[in-house]
Amino acid sequence: MNNHPSRRDFLYQSAAPLVMTALTPSVFANSVSANSATAPLSKMGIASTSFMGAQIPGSPARPGVGAAPAANAPRPQGRDALQFLERCHALGAGGVQTGLNGDLKKLRTRADELGMYLEGMVSIPRNGDMSGLEKSLADCQSIGVTVARAAMLSGRRYETFKTLKEWKDWVDQTLNALRLAMPIIEKYKVVVALENHKDWTLEDFLRLLRTYQSQYLQVCLDFGNNISMLDEPMELIEGLAPYAKSTHIKDMGVRPYADGFLLSEVPLGTGLLDLPKIVAIIQKANPQAKFSLEMITRDPLKVPCLTKAYWEVFPDRNGKYLAQTMKLVNEKASRDPLPTVDQLPREERAKVEEDNVKACLRYFNEKIVVA
Repeated sequence: MNNHPSRRDFLYQSAAPLVMTALTPSVFANSVSANSATAPLSKMGIASTSFMGAQIPGSPARPGVGAAPAANAPRPQGRDALQFLERCHALGAGGVQTGLNGDLKKLRTRADELGMYLEGMVSIPRNGDMSGLEKSLADCQSIGVTVARAAMLSGRRYETFKTLKEWKDWVDQTLNALRLAMPIIEKYKVVVALENHKDWTLEDFLRLLRTYQSQYLQVCLDFGNNISMLDEPMELIEGLAPYAKSTHIKDMGVRPYADGFLLSEVPLGTGLLDLPKIVAIIQKANPQAKFSLEMITRDPLKVPCLTKAYWEVFPDRNGKYLAQTMKLVNEKASRDPLPTVDQLPREERAKVEEDNVKACLRYFNEKIVVA
């Protein structure tokens, strides 16, 4: 198994403690429009994972698309929650999804003053020690945060695991971790929304949810991740919408390459997803679900679905899934090369990252109807 961190987890580990301090005051100030104090906030919030890539100086390790973390790699905690809240308010966002830290009462008070929602981010330990999860959920409960996103796998299934046995061992470990976590989750009555994080296929995820059947173990529905698992996007949305208490709204660009296809988050409205329809489906199923933007500005990810290694860990997939996905890729392929940012200096990359978030907010405000 490859124990090197994936690009996304490298960003978490290296950037999280520095996210706000790495931004110069001028960058932050430039994000505040003259009428930001009076303009109505968007009904879309921002997940902290929308601001990750630009915080990392260039290094040989970062562009390694194929590198994957250990299956049980720890997830470092996030950035200053209050500063992140203020930054997202300056951009016009209606809420945040982030790890909770600092003066929690001050955070709650400020969010209420600004009229913004708060969602947490928590980790479910895999070593049997649930004290960290208990503290995170107690923090959520103490300030009235009722939903917290979690993910079970740090990397991507088809990169992290080289054999079917490795995948099945990880599944067993995951089910054991959830078994230990469930009494704590139900004790605090905070909905832990598991993200479809390039780990579970739709069928896998539905089996897991039906196993526990708890109102407090639900889904953070990521709109685009499961394209990499060869799930049809609308089937994925319709299958998981009843459980979607939280979301990562995003749009996706694709292009074929020799071993499969490239997959990239792109500004809302410029990719292949029918966002108005997806939002309507989720709203009908879960009217209280919040829409948190996850616009990760990075180089395209490689999905090597035409290689033997990819299929080693998908025993229940077959040619039908490959055919429908490659048909989608060929029909919806971006006419232009997908954007790349690894080659940019950090300040320029930070500007692209923020410009992408602003473009997403504009699209959502103009094109998406949220009750």
